[in-house]
Amino acid sequence: MPAPPVLLASGLVVQFGAVRAVGGFDLSVGAGSSVALVGRNGAGKSTTMRVLAGVLPPSAGSVQVAGHDAATDPAGVRAAVGYCPDVGGLIPRATPWEHLQLAARLRGMRHWHPRAHALLERFELSEAADRLTASFSHGMSRRLSVVLAAFHEPRLLLLDEPFDGVDPHGTDATLEVVAEARTAGAAVLVSTHLLELAVRACDEAVVLRGGRVVAAAPAAELAGAEGAQRYRALIG
Repeated sequence: MPAPPVLLASGLVVQFGAVRAVGGFDLSVGAGSSVALVGRNGAGKSTTMRVLAGVLPPSAGSVQVAGHDAATDPAGVRAAVGYCPDVGGLIPRATPWEHLQLAARLRGMRHWHPRAHALLERFELSEAADRLTASFSHGMSRRLSVVLAAFHEPRLLLLDEPFDGVDPHGTDATLEVVAEARTAGAAVLVSTHLLELAVRACDEAVVLRGGRVVAAAPAAELAGAEGAQRYRALIG
């Protein structure tokens, strides 16, 4: 009997007044799998990620993460998710080390120092570990957000625009984190407008346009010049 998916989203709808940001989104992601959400700005990628992370309640539909229903067990969902938001999420008057201390305390993590040091080193943030994040560049903030999302080794890793403004070293570090999470049995969802990196990070791609899924296919089918042409046709 096949294992149940780590993430199961059914019929998600998000309505802001007269604007339907997400319309009838369905997605299933199994352990060790990675899916890219791609599309233009305003396609509904970040709104979908917020719903899956439990930050925003859907107007309709359901979300289950690692067997926890978001409607009846939101705390269980949040415990199973590691979320890197597209913007914000950091405390300006706190340092990276203080962010990690707080995350460890809230999640009841023990013996967390070695992993914290390793992630900061990998993302070239060790020397900035005691600097206030208010002084960080956009790329540094993005890297720290990925560190915090992956820190507790979640069952579902949600990375919203993790490559935006990030240098090649940070990009490679993020790709390594995705690969390691998958090897450990996590499900990974990456939202990005950078098609080439979506193809590198993920096995599957879901193309959004106007809040709706217009295509779902192996990410490799969107690689290269031919794939990019197909993608442009899909997003309109």
